[in-house]
Amino acid sequence: MNKRLVLRERPQGLPNPSTWQLVEEAIPSIDDGEILIKTHYVSLDPAMRGWMNDTKSYIPPVGLGEVMRAGTIGEIIETKHPEFKVGDVLSGWGGVQQYIKTDGQGHFKVDTSLVPMTKYLGTLGMPGMTAYFGILEVGKIKEGDVVLVSGAAGAVGSVVGQIAKINGCHVVGIAGGKEKCNYVVDALGFDACIDYKSENVYQGIKAHCPKGIDVYFDNVGGEILDMALSRLRMHARIVICGAISQYNSSEIYGPKNYLSLLVNRATMQGMVVLDYAKKYREAGMQMGMWMMEGKLKTEEDVYEGIENFYDTFLRLFSGEKRGKLLLKVIEP
Repeated sequence: MNKRLVLRERPQGLPNPSTWQLVEEAIPSIDDGEILIKTHYVSLDPAMRGWMNDTKSYIPPVGLGEVMRAGTIGEIIETKHPEFKVGDVLSGWGGVQQYIKTDGQGHFKVDTSLVPMTKYLGTLGMPGMTAYFGILEVGKIKEGDVVLVSGAAGAVGSVVGQIAKINGCHVVGIAGGKEKCNYVVDALGFDACIDYKSENVYQGIKAHCPKGIDVYFDNVGGEILDMALSRLRMHARIVICGAISQYNSSEIYGPKNYLSLLVNRATMQGMVVLDYAKKYREAGMQMGMWMMEGKLKTEEDVYEGIENFYDTFLRLFSGEKRGKLLLKVIEP
């Protein structure tokens, strides 16, 4: 049987267990030109919350009754497609289900001989690509820049900060809890990390970035974005990657200090990783090289069982995770 998680209703605020329904049905048979993938891992990302809203966005919302959209990686177990063979490992947008029937569109082969599957949903997947293009092409970092990163222990923020360090920047992270802050500094090499759960974030930014911020990479939005706006240097760049503090809120917090953009001739630009798809290979090769050289360290937080999707999903918003959050859905 194939277990699939379908969107049952559109949530208001934080999703609850009734938002989705786990259904079982026969493993689909394939036709000519199609393949059958057995899913090993599903990627859980904050963006999934936005995909459930029936509002205009950079990608159409998940339809009611449709499989919940998610990045996946798995192995071909049956093929009637000339370009794929049994045993090929493919990453793509397979959704939260154990078996994927597809013509291969939106899926690409990956080499797991040197890099494990999980890395292709993390550093070598959407989060890593977001970090790479967000900090290099939108943030336009240069040596000596002071870079502030929120969500610094997460899948995107952790890579952003390391890329900035590789490029000679002074990097300060913001994360929740002493353990995460220690990880960001001791394991990932950030220069400092502010614990938003126990510290005054504004005072922390002021202390660790005394001359101000050249680049702020924002994953959280809300009041922390406002604090960063108040500490900008001339011609600063703010990269709007996400706003996880706002995703489940009925009232959106807008920045009060936006005139700092005018005063400092600064820019604030949103970025969506899909815009850089043609350059993924280039970025993957560069980050793979950094990983081999020990300059880029990554971590995956893996949980098991498609039945445990809801509890695992909530970890995105509770902060009870470190690095890339994954769900292993293959049957034991």
